[in-house]
Amino acid sequence: MVTAQQEPGTSDVTAAVETLREALTSAGIVLPSLGADAASPALNLITLGRVRADVALRLADVIQRGCA
Repeated sequence: MVTAQQEPGTSDVTAAVETLREALTSAGIVLPSLGADAASPALNLITLGRVRADVALRLADVIQRGCA
């Protein structure tokens, strides 16, 4: 599992994508374009992609409740 304490660029991008996908799915959120950013493999960037406004609001709500 990928944790927030890891140094940037040290995590496995595929594992990070799958961990995020599972967490989002548990919250009832689907980001269709979620995946590894193929243009920058050395940086281990993840593309979250474009989402509808209602999905963005749901994501914001889940994050806000989790931070409370």
